Amino acid sequence: MQTFNETEWLRLLFLLNDTQQWLEEMQKTLLRSLPCKTPEKLFKKNCYLSVAAFAHILERHYHKIPRHPGTGKFTISIPEILQLIRQAAEQLPLPQNGTTNILYQYNTGIELGYDKSGQPSTCITLIVDEKGNSKTAFPGLLHT
Repeated sequence: MQTFNETEWLRLLFLLNDTQQWLEEMQKTLLRSLPCKTPEKLFKKNCYLSVAAFAHILERHYHKIPRHPGTGKFTISIPEILQLIRQAAEQLPLPQNGTTNILYQYNTGIELGYDKSGQPSTCITLIVDEKGNSKTAFPGLLHT
């Protein structure tokens, strides 16, 4: 039976806490470095956009990354994608059927890419979990 080493456990706990705080600050610094008018809106509590969530969005839905065929793809610049995510988060929230997620859909009035069927789209869909963390965003509407 292994004994509990409280000293080592506490050392690891504080190391992980310090590392997590450092990573969160680096994440904010990275997103603030983008040419956006109000980058602080990316850190709002109702739809917090983490680096992991934004990496997911770009990996799946940015036309310059040739992965995940059959998904909607943004054909606009990264700063424009961020701006539209912020604007989508200001829309009326809708429940996503069958989940605890919140759905934001926004018609931008400009062509921002194409939806999963390959049709040009002026709409963006943002999905946020019940805690306010952005999960994904893509061109087109989510049809349930």
